[in-house]
Amino acid sequence: MTFSVLPQIMVAPNGARKSVADHAALPVSIGELVSDARQCFAAGAGGLHAHVRDASGAHVLDAGLYHELLSEMAAQIPKMLVQITTEAVGRYSPEQQMQLVRSVKPRCVSIALREMTQDQSDAKLRAFYHELNDAQVNVQHILYSPEEIGDFATRVSKGVIPRHNAEVLVVLGRYEKNQQSTPADLVPFMAGLQSHVPDMPWAVCAFGHQETACLVEAAKHGGKQRIGFENNLFNSDGTLAENNAQRVSELVRALGADQ
Repeated sequence: MTFSVLPQIMVAPNGARKSVADHAALPVSIGELVSDARQCFAAGAGGLHAHVRDASGAHVLDAGLYHELLSEMAAQIPKMLVQITTEAVGRYSPEQQMQLVRSVKPRCVSIALREMTQDQSDAKLRAFYHELNDAQVNVQHILYSPEEIGDFATRVSKGVIPRHNAEVLVVLGRYEKNQQSTPADLVPFMAGLQSHVPDMPWAVCAFGHQETACLVEAAKHGGKQRIGFENNLFNSDGTLAENNAQRVSELVRALGADQ
């Protein structure tokens, strides 16, 4: 089987919670997302982690909007990988998340382990995750705490989650006002990954002004990076970033300087 492999740098330009009230350059519409992605691709991001919004600007799990985005991205930026999300934000059930993925049939999807496994039997989860494996869909499993690594590893060892199409994203911090993650926050995640799933591809995203420093630290240990306004609006010097491409450019420069 041939699976898509996530690129070293992905951009997360909008997320589910922020709006133009947070930053005027935050992309909301499909056209804005594609335009933003084009700038980020030119700056060095190989992939787009995409949230789609409805007419009011609210995060939605809408198959039609995702099909539209994927079509536009394929036409305009064909070399940029696109990853859809099933993020629930307290609104969507695991069944609705599963239905989105089945309807869209993306090359790549991110799924929060704690959201998808809530009140779900191993049999149901096994059927869903293996369906994605058979369809050659790359699944990035989002883990919000070091403890979740053990849960993820157990499900992999039991065959509930197949290894072949799996990657991991560890999240440093939370969606909280003034959250400031640091490179030291990576240490317990690194220990858990090494102990439980040492051969699993992994990436990091981080909140706050040290986002770039956290991602550079991850790169030193073989991790990939996800950057952008979903998690942080600021440059390393504390100034408000002009746009997502500026955040990508800062990371690319920092990674180059560290080599």
